[in-house]
Amino acid sequence: MPQIVFLPHDEICPEGAVIEVEPGVTVCDAALANGIEIEHACEKSCACTTCHVVVREGFDSMDEADELEEDLLDRAWGLEPESRLSCQSVVSEENLVVEIPKYTINQVSEKH
Repeated sequence: MPQIVFLPHDEICPEGAVIEVEPGVTVCDAALANGIEIEHACEKSCACTTCHVVVREGFDSMDEADELEEDLLDRAWGLEPESRLSCQSVVSEENLVVEIPKYTINQVSEKH
């Protein structure tokens, strides 16, 4: 069974976490099911960027992002080449290492 390693995040997952998941589950659903309260303002409908993550290892094992996800990612805070929306990132048979960015676009706009 593949594992997702969540790197430490000051607020959401201070110690980091390693969880086992079934292939076919999204990164967002896996996180939420294991007490990692990743933001998902659009209720996982691929309509915002609040569940943005950076897949540090295992990125190529997932299906490619579709055009809608790519368009949304263009608006994400801290966008990187390995960025994905966790609600659209389906775990395959390979392990993943995932970083939750420090901010979401919601948090950045609230601070200004």
